[in-house]
Amino acid sequence: MIDDQKYMRRCIQLAKNGWQNAKPNPMVGAVIVHDGRIIGEGYHVRCGQGHAEVNAFASVRAEDEPLLREATMYVSLEPCSHYGKTPPCADLIIKKGVKRVVVGCIDEFAEVQGRGIQKLREAGIEVEVGILEEECQALNRRFFTFHREKRPYIILKWAQTANGFIDDHYQPTQISSDFTKMLSHKLRAEEDAILVGRVTNERDHPQLNVREWSGPDPKRLVIDHAHPLNLESLHAHHIQSLIVEGGAETLQSFIEKDLWDEIRVETNAQMTVSDGTRAPQIPANAIAYCQQVYDGNIIVTYMKQ
Repeated sequence: MIDDQKYMRRCIQLAKNGWQNAKPNPMVGAVIVHDGRIIGEGYHVRCGQGHAEVNAFASVRAEDEPLLREATMYVSLEPCSHYGKTPPCADLIIKKGVKRVVVGCIDEFAEVQGRGIQKLREAGIEVEVGILEEECQALNRRFFTFHREKRPYIILKWAQTANGFIDDHYQPTQISSDFTKMLSHKLRAEEDAILVGRVTNERDHPQLNVREWSGPDPKRLVIDHAHPLNLESLHAHHIQSLIVEGGAETLQSFIEKDLWDEIRVETNAQMTVSDGTRAPQIPANAIAYCQQVYDGNIIVTYMKQ
């Protein structure tokens, strides 16, 4: 079990290399081990190209090929069993004759959902499922939410003063430090779309782009009562993740409708104001997931219980 966890952690580490280019496919890592030695590994580099399992087998040296029949393949996500842009990975694993397969988590995508595992077992391959399952699921929570809920993974985000205001007397105020502002742009480069309300858009004229990080700009969205958010439309346009940056009324509306998956709150512990717009209330079903401190500013990430 300890070795299984060790090699699954390596799968997760590899999978993260596909953060940008694997979209809209999930991030996946694969490792092939024989007698305590890694003889092959790979990850899903880019959508439309070889999956993690394919790349792992391709990395095996010719002299190690005979070892595959006594080897274990570790893969962070269930091998696919259907023809998409590439052939089924389950078929390739069977063809290569791997003795054992260890899977991090089931693929919730409708065309897989256990079929890959079933195919491997029917071929006589020993399969174990659920090693570091929570970590493997968290790796692709955007992908899973998109397919399960038919909507993007929604991140609510705001910065507030030490006494709970998001501006100073209703005027735009820089609460973030230069470093945490850069982190916000990093987040924008990683997610598909970003949304604000009409009032924030007209008052603050936010650019909502990536200026202090490297990567693509998220799709810019503005909503109001006349133009409400259509989650089905976002799903149809393959938007898997959405950042909601406010203002307070827009953020609170998402909270009240329970339309959120993650909340990130930055607090400037050195700043207070006497009046302004109150920050939204953290929902009762939110639990603090992690806390980080940068330049004295505290960023707390909340997840649903």
